[in-house]
Amino acid sequence: MTTPHPTPPFLAPDPKAAAGSRIADFARWAARHAGVQGLQDPTDYQALHRWSVTDLEGFWAAVWAYFDIDATTPYERVLDEETMPGARWFPGATLNYVHHALRNLHPDAPAITALDETGAGSDITGRELRARVASVAATLRDLGVGMGDRVVGYLPNTPHAVIAFLAAASLGAVWSVCGQDYAPKAAADRFAQLEPTVLITADGYLFNGTTHDRRAASLDLAAALPTLNATILVNHAGLAWAGPQTSGRTIPWQDAVTRTEHLSLTPVPFDHPLWIVFSSGTTGLPKGIVHGHGGVLLEHLKTLGLHCDLGVGDRLLWYTTTHWMMWNLVVSTLLTGATTCTYDGSPAPVARPDILWELAARHKVTVFGTSPQYLLATAKLGVEPAVHDLSSIRAIGCTGSALPASAYPWVRDHVGADVQLASTSGGTDVVSGFAGSATTTPVWAGELSAPNLGVALAAYDEDGRPVLDRVGELVVTRPMPSMPLYFWNDPDGSRYRDTYFSAYPGVWRHGDWITRTSHGSVIVHGRSDATLNRNGVRLGSADIHDVVERLPEITEALVIGAEEPDGGYWMPLFVVLADGVGLDESLCEKIRDAISTGASPRHVPDEILAVPAIPHTKTGKKLEVPVKRLLQGIRAEQVLDPSTVDNPDLIAYFAGLGAERRQARRPHTLEGAS
Repeated sequence: MTTPHPTPPFLAPDPKAAAGSRIADFARWAARHAGVQGLQDPTDYQALHRWSVTDLEGFWAAVWAYFDIDATTPYERVLDEETMPGARWFPGATLNYVHHALRNLHPDAPAITALDETGAGSDITGRELRARVASVAATLRDLGVGMGDRVVGYLPNTPHAVIAFLAAASLGAVWSVCGQDYAPKAAADRFAQLEPTVLITADGYLFNGTTHDRRAASLDLAAALPTLNATILVNHAGLAWAGPQTSGRTIPWQDAVTRTEHLSLTPVPFDHPLWIVFSSGTTGLPKGIVHGHGGVLLEHLKTLGLHCDLGVGDRLLWYTTTHWMMWNLVVSTLLTGATTCTYDGSPAPVARPDILWELAARHKVTVFGTSPQYLLATAKLGVEPAVHDLSSIRAIGCTGSALPASAYPWVRDHVGADVQLASTSGGTDVVSGFAGSATTTPVWAGELSAPNLGVALAAYDEDGRPVLDRVGELVVTRPMPSMPLYFWNDPDGSRYRDTYFSAYPGVWRHGDWITRTSHGSVIVHGRSDATLNRNGVRLGSADIHDVVERLPEITEALVIGAEEPDGGYWMPLFVVLADGVGLDESLCEKIRDAISTGASPRHVPDEILAVPAIPHTKTGKKLEVPVKRLLQGIRAEQVLDPSTVDNPDLIAYFAGLGAERRQARRPHTLEGAS
């Protein structure tokens, strides 16, 4: 049972919208067709969630039936054995993700709307998408691609990537993709592990007013993949593919995509690999995480169809790159019959920093997705979304890091009072979410409304016991269909087990600090391996970042808690200052006061240092642990791969700060003493 929140919600569910939502319809269906008790009120999210995690098989069977999964052969049972790792879902079933991605699309309505930072936009209808997928699939088949072979893409977020993925998956081949801001070596570190048969690559991409030529990088990547039968060359940026190309066969995308072919789908087992997504790879080779056709199909229908309330007639625009798991979710919008939008470019180009809002208005987007950094940056830039007609937007999804409470009133005041700001938390590991919102959930500023359906989420204390209203480790105590099948090149499963199950055997530990509240919500405090632990009092770094980044003088912040060899504990705060701002004692005092009153008086930093920028992964996550290790004096090459960092020059910068700190703390000796 949950207890009332001490304060009213920031946004309560609209009764009419809640009653008419797909999640409420699903609850009514479950009560009527599956005989589920306790769902008399279809808008009671807590009751629905309780059933979804106590009757795991009943819930996922209901998702299967409600969304009318079209299996070539039926399943024998829902869950063969409930173990983690090793749970086997829907044994006996054969199906294909691509069939479900295309079956609900109206032939003459937009399936994909291709957008970019110039404001350009074009549609691909359901009929056109099917034809292009069929053509590329036939091309891949002619190149020797079959079930289990790997097809990889070095592509920006354009329809080419969606079409190539669907074509590969239709054959039972396994897809993997990364964006072209990765250097060839970084892309090869991922793709070479997979021994791919075909590479599909573009001539370049657009970002912040510049067309980035990636022709030479594409050819370097192809040369680093000796198993290739062929390379398909996409002319996206309008740069001519000329001169020597790869040592193998090359095919223009235009030839691959314009054949007249019938789409023939290969039925595969429920747990047949669909795609391989990669960890950030900040240390060592990135881990290839393998997800299956059936698990992704069910998990994404639940997330997009029930939590996001997407269906025929809706449009989703979520800013992402192809190497972030949100790209995979964006593609799965097609499963619901809704239109998905691809976007090539900067989220806030200098020339048009409000371009995403402009496009959302023009194309009547119903669900808009972004990151906390984007919302905070938009507010600080003074961008005014409401100059555009955003009345079609009913929800803004936000993920990638903890969303500070300050963002909620900004969205209300500058986007729309009735727009639900749905903060979500999940991971590439499950290519989905652990907690978030739905049309039927209230929203409290700075909190995630509830654990997602089918997710047995808990916060564990240091003794492995679930706790409420206290910070603990994010764990999942029962399996999810989209948990990885395995890691690539991990034949005995040891890396997989060590990553998630070494702390609590049989229980998934994700590596985040959260609070499960007694009123049902979830608060995310940041990575547990970046926890600030001063004198035994723990605090998530996100709690510090939240209060500091609200200050108009601060563009971004990073706090680190570093244990030192002499037993000391150094907690510096690095800040990126707004234009024209200097870090004087007055501002430092303002920062310290904000942390003391807004986060914790025990976690006021030892030093506040202005830095030129904060380093991130290519998907925008702050590199907290690598910076901590650099400050502690660990050699940069042991800490992270520069190709995975958005600004590699910052590695040497922070390593230098650590060296200065250690030099300053070194004991002085008498001259000439031994």
